[in-house]
Amino acid sequence: MAGETYTTLGAFGKGEFEDRRSTFIGSAAHVGSEEEAREFVAGIKKKYSDARHNAWAYIMAEGNIARFSDDGEPQGTAGAPILGVIKGSGAVDCAVVVTRYFGGILLGTGGLVRAYTEAAKLAVEDAGVAVYREYAEMSLKVSYSEYQRLSPELTRLGAIIDGVDFGAEVEVHAAVLSGLADELCRRVAEITSGKGAAVRTGSRFDI
Repeated sequence: MAGETYTTLGAFGKGEFEDRRSTFIGSAAHVGSEEEAREFVAGIKKKYSDARHNAWAYIMAEGNIARFSDDGEPQGTAGAPILGVIKGSGAVDCAVVVTRYFGGILLGTGGLVRAYTEAAKLAVEDAGVAVYREYAEMSLKVSYSEYQRLSPELTRLGAIIDGVDFGAEVEVHAAVLSGLADELCRRVAEITSGKGAAVRTGSRFDI
């Protein structure tokens, strides 16, 4: 995942919309892979197996994948509007299914687009959009006296402290926003007169 932010759905979401006796049930969730997205769609279809339609869409960050299905509705009236809602939210790695229980009255092309869009929006809003920021995971090795000077710097930089090992030296396992990693390395070098170690060990996304 490139960049310094990662936006996806925070939880499972559900929303319901009715129009002229047809009921539209939106279901939305974060998925970790395209396989999980397909499994989510299959699970919703099984749950609402007695429904007339289960239209769906999903977007995966890896490979920039976007897929959708009208599931028997007129082309462009269901899957594409659902996909549009996902894109509008800015979320990736998520899937949305809108289930339709037909009420006996035809809604027309415009009515279908409106209904599928609304049900998808309600589900996405219920799930909540979560924005994660990219953090650099760091390993810092300093002396005990240097650790006393380093601690305030870690606080100033908003570091997340994952652990501190007290041995012959103090080893701090921390994470800072990726854009602050170089500054932290410079501060460690300044505090320790170049003797301390500051190594980036990985990266992760966190809220």
